[in-house]
Parts: sequence; structure tokens; C-alpha cells
Amino acid sequence: MSDQLKFIVEKLNKEPFKKNFNLITFDSLESMQLLQLLNDVLGEIDPKQVVDIREELPEQTAKRMLSLLGILKYKPPGGTSDLSTFRQGLVIGSKPVIHPVLHWLLQRTNELKKRAYLARFLIKVDVPAEFLQDDAVSDTNRQYEELMEAFKNLHKECEQLKTSGFSTAEIRRDITAMEEEKDQLMKRVERLKKRVETVQNHQRMLEMARQLRVEKEREESLSQQKQEQKNQLFHAEQRLQRVQLQLKDMRHAAVDSKPESLMKRLEEETKFNTYLVSEKFPRELEIKKQSLYFLQKVVAEPAMGQSDLNELETKINEVNIQINQLIEKRMMKYEPIDSKFSMYRQQASIISRKKAAKAEELQAAKEELSNLEKQMLQKSSQARELNGAEVLKGDEFKRYVNKLRSKNTLYKKKRLDIAEITAEYGILQRTEELLKQRHEDIQQQLQAIEDKKGISGYSYTQEELERVSAVKSEMDEMKGRTLDNMSEMVKKLNAMVADKKSSLAPIIKDLRQLRQKCQELTQECGEKKTQYDSCAAGLESNRSALEQEVKALHEECIQEESRYHHINCMKKILEVSLQRAKDEMKLYVSSDMQERRKAIREQYTRMITEQENLGKKLREKQKSVRESHGPNLKQVKMWRDFQLLMECKKECFLKQQNQASIGQVIQEGGEDRLVL
Repeated sequence: MSDQLKFIVEKLNKEPFKKNFNLITFDSLESMQLLQLLNDVLGEIDPKQVVDIREELPEQTAKRMLSLLGILKYKPPGGTSDLSTFRQGLVIGSKPVIHPVLHWLLQRTNELKKRAYLARFLIKVDVPAEFLQDDAVSDTNRQYEELMEAFKNLHKECEQLKTSGFSTAEIRRDITAMEEEKDQLMKRVERLKKRVETVQNHQRMLEMARQLRVEKEREESLSQQKQEQKNQLFHAEQRLQRVQLQLKDMRHAAVDSKPESLMKRLEEETKFNTYLVSEKFPRELEIKKQSLYFLQKVVAEPAMGQSDLNELETKINEVNIQINQLIEKRMMKYEPIDSKFSMYRQQASIISRKKAAKAEELQAAKEELSNLEKQMLQKSSQARELNGAEVLKGDEFKRYVNKLRSKNTLYKKKRLDIAEITAEYGILQRTEELLKQRHEDIQQQLQAIEDKKGISGYSYTQEELERVSAVKSEMDEMKGRTLDNMSEMVKKLNAMVADKKSSLAPIIKDLRQLRQKCQELTQECGEKKTQYDSCAAGLESNRSALEQEVKALHEECIQEESRYHHINCMKKILEVSLQRAKDEMKLYVSSDMQERRKAIREQYTRMITEQENLGKKLREKQKSVRESHGPNLKQVKMWRDFQLLMECKKECFLKQQNQASIGQVIQEGGEDRLVL
């Protein structure tokens, strides 16, 4: 609790609250102050909650706070059993209720802000089914749902952009760079326009170039359509090959087959499919539904902490212990009866498991076979695309190998020629290096001679003049060729445009008819869509009403069924008790003494008499023990005193014996001295 208070005070002293609390001042806050503090924290999460609680009734404050806490998925510490206590504590501003709420809110403020912001737009307004039958209301509701879905998508895109790593500075730099590139391109275009303006008929040439670009784009689109049609043709050929392969397999299977074998195979397939449909798939579907139900239940639950998980784990362990105890009791109770059928049950369970395993293996083998067939078709199609022919077999493959061998020998010869040429290239390269070095030496000598004669730079100037004249002559030739090429290009462009117009005229005519037909179909589609939407809205409203009615009836049926089972169990328990009472009455009224002795009353009567006799004997024994207790204690005390007395006498006797032996030794020593 102290850690919790420290955390709350620390968070409240920071931005944006700045309360300047310590543990003593925070703990001494009154209920109204605590409620106002809680309202301030909720106002930071949701700006709509920024109010003064003194200006509204306590019930309204509690209702407003409870609704927001429900939206934020707050779970009280006590669970659903203490909800009334939680509401009362929230109304009166109880510290044990407010402190955990503040701790929970301040722990995850940013997350709760996002949840409160999304709740304003994603909490769906429940419209009664009878109002949805109105067209205007249903259209408005549909638009509302569409806008909600659009908001979800936009929010997801916004979050992805926030987490993608893009920044405004980088985008601005990219924009400025693109603007600079745009300016450079505009300048280049202006320069090119100025160059082209000096050429004769430049407008006509530009128009021809524009038409050429349009025709190239159209050619690209037509090539794309051609490629798409080729792909469609390729897929159609693949489907045809698969069908032909299936037909071939079926014919091959039908050649050596008999009606009996076909019937047997069909029966096996029917049995296998029946097992899959009636046993395996329903069991797997039930398991998936159960897991989906549990997952939906978990999703519907509010957010859980580590303490809640620990409590659930302890509950699960307790329930498992109880289940094990009940199973042990049941086994101990019904073991003699079930022992007769245990062997058969084990065998049946083993067979069912083997059956399920074999069915899964068979299904996996079928899937693997289909995948291998698909791969084989793909490989064969790839081989045809690469080589233009089928996969080689037999003699064709041998000829292909011989051809490869001859190509291999030719390749080796060419490789030797390349090695010789490479060696010769190395020699020529070395020769070139030597000649370059010699040329540099001669140039240096020439420069030294020019310096001596006073005409330095003469050879370089002469070379430059020769080079410039050569470049000028090449440019003149290039200009002439360029003008000739441009005139030829214009002629070719005119011819190509005329050809394209003549080839595209029937296509354009068909396209006009198709456009008119497309407009008619679009109009008809719009009319049909409006009819469908109106009909679907009516059917949807009827369906929702019927679903609610079916749901109510289903719940009522479940309740009645559970009540029926409860009454039936109670009836069986009462019947068993009544039967035991009848048997007991029959045995008690019976004239036969042996039968009467079997009665429970007689048995309990005998047991009571035996216990009474035993009690009398024990009481008599207790009385005798009490009477002899005092003398027995005295006797025990006398025996202990006697034992102590005997031990004392024993010690005295032992001491006397030791002293007598020591005196005798001394006396013998004195007599020996006298003799000496």
C-alpha cells in the first residue's frame, strides 16, 4: 500500500498535474478532495470530464465516472462480487476505492488517452430493430457504420505512418530536392527549345515526336495486354494438361480394373469420406468452436494484471485437485463394475486412435500426392518454356548427351584458343607500355630542344590545331548526317502513324460500340443495385428481429432444459431415498428374526447397546483407577526412595572396599622393610 501511495504522489507531482503533495498531505485529503483529484486525472485522459464536482449531484458524478471507467476497461480489485461496494465507495469518496483507481490510471495514462479518444468514435449507437425498418434510418445507420470503418482504417494508417520512421524534415528535404530537379529540368527543356527553334519545321517535328510518344505508349499497353493474354493462355494450357493427366490416369486405372475392384475402391473411398464427414471433421470443428468461444471470452474480459493471473492459476490448481479427488472416489466406488469392461474400453480407445492416425496419414499422403503432381506440371511447363520441348527420354536423351560431349570438346578447343589469345594480349600490353615510355622520353627530349631554341610549346600548339580542325570537320559531317537522319525519321514517323491509324480504325469502331454498351450496363447495374440495397435492408431488419426472437427462445429453452434436468435428478434422489425407506420398513415389520436383524434400525440398536456396555465397562475401570491412584502414587514414591537408598549403600560399599585394599598394600610394604 505504501508503494502504491508513493507512486501516486510521485505521478501527481509531475506534469501535467503539479500538485506538490507528500504522503501525509495526500493521505489527509477528504472525500470530496479525493473525488475532485480523481476527476482531474480522468479529465486529463478525456477532456469531456473536466468539470467541478461541486456543481453536480453525487449520483451524476458516480455515473459519469463509472461509464468512463467501463469504457477504459477498469476491473475492480474485488471482482464482480464487490461491484455494489465499489459504486458506494466511489459515491462517498472512499480511500480504499479511490487509491487503486488512481494507481491504475496513472500507470497507463498514454494508453488510456488513446482508448478514450477512440471510444468517442467507435462506441456504436444501438438502434432498435423497429426503427431500422425505416429507409431513412437504415441508410443513416449504414452511412454511420461505413464512416466508423473508414475512421478505423484511417487511424490504422496514421499509426503506421507514426511508427514507420518518416519525419517531416526528411519529407521537406525530399520536396526541396525534387523542386530543384524540376527547375533544372525546366531549364534543360528551355535550352532544348531554343536549340530546336533554329531548325526548320520544328513544330511539325515536335508534333510528330508527340504522336510517336503516344503511339509508343499505346504499343506498350498493347504489349501488356498481349502478355496478359499469353499468361491466360499459359494458365489455360496448364489446366488442360492437368485435366489430360487426370484423364490419362483414369483411363490407365480403368484398363485393368473390374467392376468388383471398382466397387470395392468406391466403397473404401465412401467409408473414408464418411468417417471424415461424420467423425473427424465434426470433432475438429467442435474443438475449434470451443477454442474460439474461449478466445472470444478472453477478449471480452477486461485487461488482467499479474495478480489476477495468479488468482486464476490458484483456482485452476484447486479445481484440478478436486477433479482428481472425484475421479479417485469414482474409481474406488465403481471399480468392481468397470473392471469387466476396462479391457474392452482400452481396446476400443486404441483402435479409435489408430483409426484417426491412419486417416490423418492418408489425408496427408493425398495432399502430398496432389502437391507433387502440381510440382511436376510446373517443372514440365518450365522445361518447355526454357527449351521449347518436352523432357527428353530414352534415345533422345542419349543423342542429347552425345551432342553435349561434342560441344564439350569444342568448348575445350575454344578455351585453349582463348588462353593463347590472352597470352598474346599480355605481350602486346607490355609492348604498348614500353612504347608509351619511349614516347614520353622523346617528348621530354623534344621539349628540351624547344627550350634551347626559344620556341617552347610549338609542338603542343601544332597538335591542338590539328585536333581542333579534325573535331570541326567531324562536327560538320555529324550535322549533315543529323539533318538527313531527321528527315528520314520524319518520313518513317509519317508512315508509321498512317499504318497505326489504319490498323486501329476497326478497333476504335468496336471500342465505341463497347463503350455505349458499357454505359447501358452501368445504368442497369445502378438500378439493380438500388433494388438490391432496399430489399437487403428489409431482409436484414427482419433477420435481426428473428434472430433476437430465436435467441430469446433458445435461452428460454436452455433454462427449461436445465430446470428439467435438475428436477429429474432430484426425483431420482427422492426415489432412491423412498426405496431405501420402503426396504427398511419391510425389514422392520418382517416376522422373520433374521430379516429383522438386517434392518438398519436393528443394526444401529445393537451398535448402541454395545457402545453403552463398553461405556459402562470403561466407567467402572475409570472408577477403580481413580480409587487406586493415591496408594499407587505412594507406592511408586516408596520404590524410588528405596532405589536411591540401595544406590547409596552400593557406593558406600565400593568406597569401603577401595580403602581396605589400599591399607593392605601399605601394610605389606611395611613388613617387607622390616624383613630387610
